[in-house]
Amino acid sequence: MAIVCDACGWEYKAELGDPENGVEPGTAWEDVPDDWTCPLCGLEKDGFVEE
Repeated sequence: MAIVCDACGWEYKAELGDPENGVEPGTAWEDVPDDWTCPLCGLEKDGFVEE
């Protein structure tokens, strides 16, 4: 299963997180804050899809 931005295709990987935007490596998708946005295009978390 992959968690992918529906707008730009950026893939969230829990093992990497997004430390530049406050999400530490190892953070499960369900634990990513609701106000987090895609680091490439700014799409909100609810715009990501499971593939």
